Amino acid sequence: MLETVEIETASNPVCAVIWLHGLGADGHDFEPVVPHLLWPGAPAIRFVFPHAQSRPVTINGGMRMRAWYDIIAIDSDRNQDEAGIRQSMAQTQQLIDRETERGIPAERIVLAGFSQGGAIAIQVALRQQTALAGLMALSTYMLLTGELKAEASHAANFPVLVAHGSLDPVVPLAMGEKVATNLRELGCDVNWRSYPIAHSVSMDEIRDISVWLRA
Repeated sequence: MLETVEIETASNPVCAVIWLHGLGADGHDFEPVVPHLLWPGAPAIRFVFPHAQSRPVTINGGMRMRAWYDIIAIDSDRNQDEAGIRQSMAQTQQLIDRETERGIPAERIVLAGFSQGGAIAIQVALRQQTALAGLMALSTYMLLTGELKAEASHAANFPVLVAHGSLDPVVPLAMGEKVATNLRELGCDVNWRSYPIAHSVSMDEIRDISVWLRA
C-alpha cells in the first residue's frame, strides 16, 4: 500500500477524492488546495494524496524521484514503461479498494490526477467494474491507448473533468484535447476546460473543480 497524506473535512466522511501528484512531486503537492474546494453545506470528504514510489527516471538522467513510472523519452504517447504503469495502476486500485472497505462506495469516490498522475488515474478509472463518482484529468495525457480501449469497462460512463493549460510547454494542449476526445469515445461525460496557464493549476481552475465536485 502506498503511503498517503489524508485530510478529512469533517468526521465520518461519506465520499472520497483520491488525487495523484505529478512527476517529482509528492502527496503534499495538492494538500493546500483542499480548503478552496469546499462549499457551504459540503458533505464530509476524505482527500487521499498518495506518494508515488521513488524510481530512476530516464529523461532526468536516471535521477531517482517520486514517479508513477519511468519516462524514457518525451513523445506523443509517453507509454514506454508498461510494467511501471501497471504497477502504479495496481497500487491506485488498492487505494480505491481501501476506501470501499472503509465504507465509501465506488459511486462516492472521485479519482483525480495531475500530469503523470492524471495519466495513471485515467487508466484506473476506465477499468472499474462499478462506475466511480467521477474522474479529474488535469494537464495530462493518454497512455496505452490501444490496451485501454480493449480493457475499458462498460461502467466507464461517469463524469470527467479534463482541464489543461493552453500555454503548457510540458504537456501540450493538443494532448489534453486528445484525452477529452478519447474519453468521449469511450462513453464518458466529459467537461473540457482550458486556462491561459503553463504546466500548473490556477485559482480559476480550482474554483471550477469545486463547482464540478459539488455537481
